[in-house]
Amino acid sequence: MLTAVGCVLYSEEHMIRTRRAFDPHKIKLVIFDLDGTLIDSRLDLVHSVNAALRHIGRPELPDEVIASYVGDGAPILIQRALAAEAHDETLVRQGLEFFLSYYRAHKLDHTTVYPGVVEALASIQNSANGLPRKMAVLTNKPVNPSRAIVQELGLGKFFSQVYGGNSFATKKPEPEGARVLLEENDVPPEQAVMVGDSHVDIRTGLNAGMYTVGVTYGFAPHTLAAEQVDVQVDTPAELAAIFGGRQ
Repeated sequence: MLTAVGCVLYSEEHMIRTRRAFDPHKIKLVIFDLDGTLIDSRLDLVHSVNAALRHIGRPELPDEVIASYVGDGAPILIQRALAAEAHDETLVRQGLEFFLSYYRAHKLDHTTVYPGVVEALASIQNSANGLPRKMAVLTNKPVNPSRAIVQELGLGKFFSQVYGGNSFATKKPEPEGARVLLEENDVPPEQAVMVGDSHVDIRTGLNAGMYTVGVTYGFAPHTLAAEQVDVQVDTPAELAAIFGGRQ
């Protein structure tokens, strides 16, 4: 059960922190990040990076280190994994090519939808004044594996569009992808929300003039502290609640 106290909603175990409230009834489009927001893909990403490092003769990295590198797209992920050698374009290209090939084959070995996300998506979609709310995915992961993951994990029915890091000339936090989604859905930015687990997603929403929601159960909650997040939640159930739904 959620109880309102000032601008913060408290539950028995978690709480919703609100800096700038929005009226859920006016929100017509919700754009979601993928990794760390809808799906827990940590192990498959970690295994794929370490496979690439082995392939180019470099030492493997700890799981938590690789997970902290996720969010800015595959090229940056490999550059970060190579650290001091990130300037070596040939090495980065070799590592990236192997990573992408390996990840395509292993993207669903361990990846799962976070518990409660399916219920939250259904609630968010159906809590907009009786009309289905428009929802989309905008990730920095390459678009083809992103769409495959969304479909194979049964999330495709919720989203009208799924765009990846190679869908546009720029990636998040540049607002290009978000602006395209706003235009395609004929929704002004003040009636849209960007949801994600990292500073990259929050900056994307801000750059596009949208409201922002940060989720702390994902890969990079530590990066949210430095951002002007409008609403921050700890669970998918709370995510549903702020859009006027209940699980």
